[in-house]
Parts: sequence; structure tokens; C-alpha cells
Amino acid sequence: MRAVRQDSYGEPEVLRVVEVPRPEPLPTEILVRVKAAGINPVDWKTRAGSGVAGLLGEPPLILGWDVSGVVEAVGGGVTRFQVGDEVYGMPRFPHRGNAYAEYTTAPSRHFARKPAALDHVHAAALPLAGLTAWQALVDTADVQPGQRVLVHAAAGGVGHLAVQIAKARGAYVIGTASAAKHDFLRELGVDELIDYTSTDFGTAVREVDLVLDLIGGEYGERSVQTLRPGGLLIVVPSAPAPAAATLAEAAGVRFTGVLVEPDHAGLEQLTALVAQGRLRVEVDTVFPLAEAAQAHKLGETGRTRGKLVLTV
Repeated sequence: MRAVRQDSYGEPEVLRVVEVPRPEPLPTEILVRVKAAGINPVDWKTRAGSGVAGLLGEPPLILGWDVSGVVEAVGGGVTRFQVGDEVYGMPRFPHRGNAYAEYTTAPSRHFARKPAALDHVHAAALPLAGLTAWQALVDTADVQPGQRVLVHAAAGGVGHLAVQIAKARGAYVIGTASAAKHDFLRELGVDELIDYTSTDFGTAVREVDLVLDLIGGEYGERSVQTLRPGGLLIVVPSAPAPAAATLAEAAGVRFTGVLVEPDHAGLEQLTALVAQGRLRVEVDTVFPLAEAAQAHKLGETGRTRGKLVLTV
């Protein structure tokens, strides 16, 4: 089968299309014929040697964790799916998911049935970003109606899904984004918008119950002052944030990081929101599998809206 493999860590040019053996599903696993693979910031960070590279070991490796496709074979013990079912999921994250390929295998419970309202491109854009938002806002923060939620990078891959999930939970949502993306975010229901290029959110926003920091670094530190006493700061980027944690403790607010994990129950909740018309998946640009390097270059600009997707 064709796959995009890297034989070393480095710049986007290390990504090359090669022929590799097709995997076979072990017991409890399914073999998925990949129709589309989503791209996430962790992909290009890992390609360069950071992200979750420390968990993957040395190359060669096949990147990618967002998959939408069709079940090609099932391993022993699998009862949730049959050959021919359309599925989507986040196989094996943060370990090797091998999504940039024509086929991949993973435990069946890393997948759910593809939302009927989404094609494979949009379904492939949803799992990692959607589960990150769901596990932060629902499983960790348990966002309640009327709470004030601040989402940084609100128009990005995780951000645009997070604002919709928070709205579906009844929250008042504040988002930071460049002015060019404000109309898009208003369409998604954001109540208040901050143009980070001209306004200091640290002085413009107060009495927030939850900050979802999708940027990291000094954003988390500056976010502490926006929280009410007892509020919660969630930092998603995988790099440690000791300064933000220290400031949060001193200010009497809570702090945690999150790392998304495979979760078919969470995927099914996302599917339900899509079916209800309460969750829209935005895809910025679609690339063929062979242009994975170009996709990474675009992603690294930080200027995309929603997600990037590879078609297989």
C-alpha cells in the first residue's frame, strides 16, 4: 500500500510517499481503508521531533491520527463493526496511528460510525480536534449553562469545535482570533470576540469560569487574570506550562493540562451534535496524500481556518 513515511525527523521535505506492507488486524482490531486523514498541529510538531515524538521512538514512522474510511476486515472478537461500515476515529493516539496511508489498523473502540451528515473529508477533520475539545470542556471542566468560557485561537481546528460545544452546553463564549475570522466565529455562535492583534484580552476580559488555552506559552500566564476565583485554566499544547500553573495557584484558580485519548463514546457524542445541526466542521484546504509536505507547510503558518485534510 502507499503511505507517507519519514525516515528522519526534520522539515516537511522528510515526508515521502513509499510502498509499505498492508497491516493485518489483530484480535479486537479493525482494518480501515482510509478515505481521508486529518492533519493536526501535533503532526508537524512530531514530524520535526517534538510533539509526541518521544513516545513514537526513532523513524521510520507514518504520521497521522485522524481517519475516516471503510472497514476492510475485522479481527477476532470484534462485534461493533462489519466489513463495509463507514467509520471515523483517532487510532492509537498518542502512539503510532499510521493515518497517512491507504490502510491502518487499531482497536475497534478507537472508532465510531461516521456521521451520516459528513463526507469522509469532513469526518476526518473531526476526531482529534473534536475529542480534544470534548474531553476538555465536558469531561474535565463539565461546562454548565450560563458559565463564561474564553477560547484562545477560536477559529482553529480545536477552537472552532470548542466554541460550538461550549455553546451547545449553554455557555457564554468569548473567543480570541484575528478580525478577519470574526464573521466566521459569529456564524458559529460566539458571543464576544477579541482581536488579539489590537486588544489585550488580559485587560478586556474578566470573571471567566473557564479558559481553554490552545496556544500555550505566555497566553496561559496572561489568562490567569481573566478568571474568577475558583475558575479553571486548561492548557492544551503538550509543552509543560509551569509558569502558568504557579500563577494560577497564587491567584486562587485551578489549572490543568489535557492530552486527548481515543474514546468511541466521545466520538458518538460528537456525532450526535453533528446530527442535531449543532456542530459544524470547517475544512480550510484539502490535499492529496502525496502533498502531505505542502499541507504541513501551510499548517505551520498558523493562518488556517478550521482543519487541513489529506485525501487518500
